[in-house]
Amino acid sequence: MQTEFIPIEKIKRTFLPADFVLTDWAALEPWFTNLVDRKLDTLQDLENWLHDVSELEAVISEDACWRQIKMTCDTTNKAFEEAFTFFCMEIEPKMKPYSFELNKKLQASPFTKELDPKLYFPYLRNVDNAIKLYRDENVQLQAEMSLKAQQYGVISGGMSVDVDGKEYTMQQAAKFLQNPERDVREGVFRKMAARRLQDKDKLNELFNELIALRHQIAVNAGFDNYRDYKFRELGRFDYTIDDCFAFHQAVKEHILPLQAMLTNARKKRLGLDVMRPWDTDAEPKGTQPLQPFHTGKELSEKAIEVFNRLNPYFSGCLETMRDMQRLDLESRKGKAPGGYNCPLAETGVPFIFMNAAGTMGDVITMMHEGGHAVHSFLSHHLPLTSFKEYPMEIAELASMSMELFTMEHWDVFFADKTELQRARLEEMERVISVLPWIATIDKFQHWIYTNPGHTTAQREEEWINILNEFSTGIVDWSGFEEYRTNFWQKQLHLFEVPFYYIEYGIAQLGAIAMWRQYRQDKNQALSNYRAALSEGYTKTLKELYATAGIKFDLSPAYIKELVAFVQPALAEIAGE
Repeated sequence: MQTEFIPIEKIKRTFLPADFVLTDWAALEPWFTNLVDRKLDTLQDLENWLHDVSELEAVISEDACWRQIKMTCDTTNKAFEEAFTFFCMEIEPKMKPYSFELNKKLQASPFTKELDPKLYFPYLRNVDNAIKLYRDENVQLQAEMSLKAQQYGVISGGMSVDVDGKEYTMQQAAKFLQNPERDVREGVFRKMAARRLQDKDKLNELFNELIALRHQIAVNAGFDNYRDYKFRELGRFDYTIDDCFAFHQAVKEHILPLQAMLTNARKKRLGLDVMRPWDTDAEPKGTQPLQPFHTGKELSEKAIEVFNRLNPYFSGCLETMRDMQRLDLESRKGKAPGGYNCPLAETGVPFIFMNAAGTMGDVITMMHEGGHAVHSFLSHHLPLTSFKEYPMEIAELASMSMELFTMEHWDVFFADKTELQRARLEEMERVISVLPWIATIDKFQHWIYTNPGHTTAQREEEWINILNEFSTGIVDWSGFEEYRTNFWQKQLHLFEVPFYYIEYGIAQLGAIAMWRQYRQDKNQALSNYRAALSEGYTKTLKELYATAGIKFDLSPAYIKELVAFVQPALAEIAGE
């Protein structure tokens, strides 16, 4: 298996001028007009045209990404917000009709049938799907929706709490929930809950507006509801709505009991008769919270070392990003919540954004986003930008598998063997506990968008019903009923990327399968991993999973099989 890192190169422009910078629509439109009007008399003409379309897409995509990156890094900067808004309202809506014409031109060309189906099948399938979904009247609605969705980051980014006279972002304050002193945890939890509730009405109002926009878009496109529309828009060709329901049921049957076992084990370690919301991440008195690093710089350097031990190619990716200043890791006031890896289509070197505060969760996030970054690097060689726009089910497989692969090298963060064991156990607890949460969020979204006329009160009632369905019932939420009723507002995806969540569940199952493969043959697993990611989206999801050496399967039987592997692995990590 090749391990040497070969630096990637920025796409060389052959269509746009090297010094072209996206300023306004007037400067961009002639390039779209050129592509729409160009004659395609031969297969070579078509292939040249496709590469020019790809180049234009890469330049526009990278410009748009930088606007979003800058805005999320500093939500208080009005110039950044205005630049992002300008793109959403003045450029993107004008592009969409041209993109529709380009898709029709490609589909109508007799030479399209001569393109290599082994390479082009998923792309052409997506083109056909986009043509069928496109509606002129949705262009402005989609622009408004993008703009509104970003307001979630502005609202959440402004949240902070005071602890002992010092101001902390919500991400920074969450670190106190691991404190061994129970009264400290409780005090901070109460402050965080109260702060979130201050904006609950504002977030409900924003969400109601987003639901209305999304439903109208679906109706305009000929669908009964946004759920059915979004399934098509996301290109979910390899699984169905019924598969999602089967996943929900399987999680309830096979994962929830495992989560209950882990939660009870923590309750026992803490010596508690009653477990409260501020106890779920805590360790017993005398056990200090894990502190794997102190600064963003230390996090990046240690992550590079972990990746290097796994495979020098992986560390080469992070080193390149560090050297190009494509890492913004530390939490600060005014920074949007969450974390992401943003692929940058023209340069090929992505950007990692996160809100590190020195916790074990930050290490996991860094491994996760680092997996996404490696995916960006491995697929950059593909000839068309569209080939690199892989679906989230394979993107999240890349990131979640990296979390599990790297576990054996976490001694870089933890020299103490006991702390290393705790860190690995914490990761496995997260892997298990996230699956019921994914099922909760996904099932909630199915209800939201198939009941578009619901009231806020009805939504709250349904949320609690679904949350209870996928909860162990071990934690006592007495006194925090209102906070728990609005707990869904913490989930960024509901506001910014609707229906993008089941992908995490699918990929988590895939990652467990990849880890099982890794424990059997490390070199083969890593070789399969790289091979699958290098394909971008030139194969179907099932083919990509097969290339990775695993099955694409959401059935209860498969989940039961994976749980049978996880249980002894978990016992081994716990030292039982």
